[in-house]
Amino acid sequence: MKNLVVDSGITVKWFVEESDSNIAQLIYDEYESGNLSLLAPDLIYAEYGNIIWKKQIFQGISATEAEFACKKFQNISFVLTPNPLLFDDAYRLAVKYQRTFYDSLYLALSVRENCAFVTADERFYNSVRQDFPQMILLASWR
Repeated sequence: MKNLVVDSGITVKWFVEESDSNIAQLIYDEYESGNLSLLAPDLIYAEYGNIIWKKQIFQGISATEAEFACKKFQNISFVLTPNPLLFDDAYRLAVKYQRTFYDSLYLALSVRENCAFVTADERFYNSVRQDFPQMILLASWR
């Protein structure tokens, strides 16, 4: 089984229709088939919940859709890494590349676990890709 770090932006696309949701679904299907182990910092739960909350309050997804998205997300068996274990590396990355600490936690995890990291955040991807070839932009996922 292959390890893959996914960020909250990818996971939202699994249960709420957005651009590139069809590509993100390929990752979810690989996870469901037992071919992928999904890794994330434990921050992913707070980020995901906040994104779904914003979508319901400000972008008009229904309470039923939001509840469905939350229930489905909670059924995923992530291999979680506590944020304190990634803190120092993530902070160094955030400062060096001038990216958020939140985003840098995911990158630090992929470096720590020596595995690929997929994101839909093109600005983040473009700012670090030259030094982190294991980072994959969702749009270019197989």
